[in-house]
Order: sequence, then C-alpha cells, then structure tokens
Amino acid sequence: MPSVLITTREGWIGDAAPLFDDVQAALTASIGAPPEATAFKLAELPAANLRPRAGMGDRFVEVQIAMMAGRTPELKQALFAAVKAPLVARGAPEADIKITLLEAARENWS
Repeated sequence: MPSVLITTREGWIGDAAPLFDDVQAALTASIGAPPEATAFKLAELPAANLRPRAGMGDRFVEVQIAMMAGRTPELKQALFAAVKAPLVARGAPEADIKITLLEAARENWS
C-alpha cells in the first residue's frame, strides 16, 4: 500500500492524473503494488519555494514513496528506474530526479 508524494516546481506537469497512472504502472510492474492501494499527491511549488541542489534545473522532481519494508535491493533498483521513466518522458532530466524510499515495518503501518 504505497503512498507517493511528487514535489516539483509548478507549471510544467499539467494534468496530474496521467502521471499518477504512469507511476502506478511502474509500481505495479516493478514491485507488484496493487493499483487500488496506492495514494498519490502532487505538490507543485512556486519557484521561490523550491531550491534544488546546485546544478539542477527547473524540472527538478523529488519523489517520496512510503511503503512497507521487505523488498530486495534489486526490486528497489527496478522501482527507482521504473518511476523515473515517466518523469523523463515528460521532460525531467534523469539527473534532476530524486527518489526517496521510506520503509516502515508492517506493524508501523495503518
């Protein structure tokens, strides 16, 4: 039951629904996450409220995925690659995409 937060600068994503669908497909293909169990949020911030690391551009994207612990390092790497693909397809440079996996033990998930 992943929860996904995508944070970026406002104005370039457009309609979030197709992006959510693409990221859901990536979650399902890479780690088997059921589509009906994922929650998505998109936070588009004004340029003044987002300062990525030096050298990153206007399409910096941070993706935080919270989910239950237990995936292998190989599955996590497959997840990272799968989630990056739809963002790259929308014009985000791969080097400007940061993905953070937040894992919690099953007993810490509600």
